[in-house]
Amino acid sequence: MSQGATPEGAGSASLTTVEAYQKAILSAINPLAPVSLELADAEGCVLAEDVTAAVALPSFDNSSMDGYAVRAADVAGASQESPATLRVTGEIAAGDIGAHRLEPGTAIRILTGAQVPAGADAVVPVEWTDDGSTEVAIYRPADAGNAIRHVGGDATAGETLLTAGTRLRPMHIAVAASAGRKAVSVRPRPRVVVLSTGDELTEPGTPLVPGRIWDSNSYMIAAAAREAGAVAFRRSGVPDDPSGVLPALEEQLARADVLVTTGGVSMGGEHDVVKAALRELGTVNFMKVAMQPGMPQGFGVIGQGEAGGAGAKRGVPLFTLPGNPVSAYVSFQLFVRPAIAALQGADDLSLPAAAATLTSPVRSPSGRRSYLRAVLDGTRVTPLSGQQSHQIASLGRANALIIVPEWETQLPAGESVDVLVLP
Repeated sequence: MSQGATPEGAGSASLTTVEAYQKAILSAINPLAPVSLELADAEGCVLAEDVTAAVALPSFDNSSMDGYAVRAADVAGASQESPATLRVTGEIAAGDIGAHRLEPGTAIRILTGAQVPAGADAVVPVEWTDDGSTEVAIYRPADAGNAIRHVGGDATAGETLLTAGTRLRPMHIAVAASAGRKAVSVRPRPRVVVLSTGDELTEPGTPLVPGRIWDSNSYMIAAAAREAGAVAFRRSGVPDDPSGVLPALEEQLARADVLVTTGGVSMGGEHDVVKAALRELGTVNFMKVAMQPGMPQGFGVIGQGEAGGAGAKRGVPLFTLPGNPVSAYVSFQLFVRPAIAALQGADDLSLPAAAATLTSPVRSPSGRRSYLRAVLDGTRVTPLSGQQSHQIASLGRANALIIVPEWETQLPAGESVDVLVLP
């Protein structure tokens, strides 16, 4: 079944649906202002302008092969038994800007990419010849236009080559460069700052004592942000204290386009430090989303200046993700990843979906959509053991998430399911 279709009465009225939460997030995101970046720095950014060809591409007739520039009429009767023999009067290399002219009954050696000389209307590949230097024997005829890249054959002057909204991949960088552009106007890679809260956290590489755990969340979410094309920073060791959380957030605002916290947002208890700290700002909404893992979520926009005030600072979206690592990872992929695209004025970062057949049965709580770690192999998907939200080892083996809709509590082996393919 499609993850978007919900039978009437499914789910719980006290929970927010995944789609409603995603929609609320995206409606609050404003794209980053365009900046001009040189091509060497623009890969992964999203174009904020069209790129057009300044001149025709190619801008001159050139050879597509190493060989000899000739007149087609001079080699029309050439054959293996009766080759056309032409005097070689010169050579043109790629980059040669000299004015060359081919006289009837002669040939000019030419290299790939070199400008076709005036008077020539064909290029004979060297493989069709004896590779002569002062005189060349040509064993096959060449039609007019053979092995010639003509002016404007790729694009005409003024033609749109790339449109605004294109995420710049290596081939797009090549296109922009071929159009003569040194820089382009783009929406830049968002800067994502990740903060892990918890007195129990300690840095990997340090000794572990009872009651402490190594911080995996900040490394994981920062890596996921980079994988999504963002620039990521991490701030670990934020204490379980509202007086420590707020200053940590405030000091990161200057370098953040997105703030992501993990931990401190459970649905009850006196140690929900992120919720307690941000409640003072009055800008972050906390809710229960009808999903597993990742039910406790929070989102808001902080750091805005006074409405209408001169020099008001642009608001920074803040995501408060659960502290369990699998919950944090799934939440990032479902909510933060699309928001990174929205900051660039794009919508191309949602995880790709596929249909697959279950190889074994699965269970899910009623009223919540489950995202189960799994291994997708072609059209078959196998759920992994260890589906609790703290069990990170199985996450490392997964390449997909099985979607079990809110209204299903179990699905048998052989059932067709939707899956999300992990990056």
